[in-house]
Amino acid sequence: MAIKMRVLYNSAKPKIKNIANEIKAHYDLGVNAVDAIPPAYSCDKERIVILILSAKGEHIEDSLRLFCQELTKARAQNIALMVDGNDAAANAVKKILAEVAQNNAVYDEVLYIKGGLPIIGGSLKPEEKTAIFEWVDRVIANLK
Repeated sequence: MAIKMRVLYNSAKPKIKNIANEIKAHYDLGVNAVDAIPPAYSCDKERIVILILSAKGEHIEDSLRLFCQELTKARAQNIALMVDGNDAAANAVKKILAEVAQNNAVYDEVLYIKGGLPIIGGSLKPEEKTAIFEWVDRVIANLK
């Protein structure tokens, strides 16, 4: 499946980075498809950007907020959120995206994950991989 997709993460937890790399490998994405936020290479005409975030509550750290404010339609046509956190965090990020990127399609279904501890491992269970890949498949199927 060849699709212009970027997977960007905002977390110090090893499991979050592993999730991003699993998506990259599973969907055979390009070399610079996975990066931390803010990415080394800016998004440019991406069909979909998947944001994987560790956040709790409505306070969104500045680097993430600033990055989301720059995600115009020219940079990302579709955006999907995977959150290691709660509804308040997901809604705060969605609000930023809605204010800035009014023409972008933000996928309604947020995937909530458990990112684990920042210092321990980061391996994914087979059922976690399956759930993540099924969610990504639904995101791709619903692209605008």
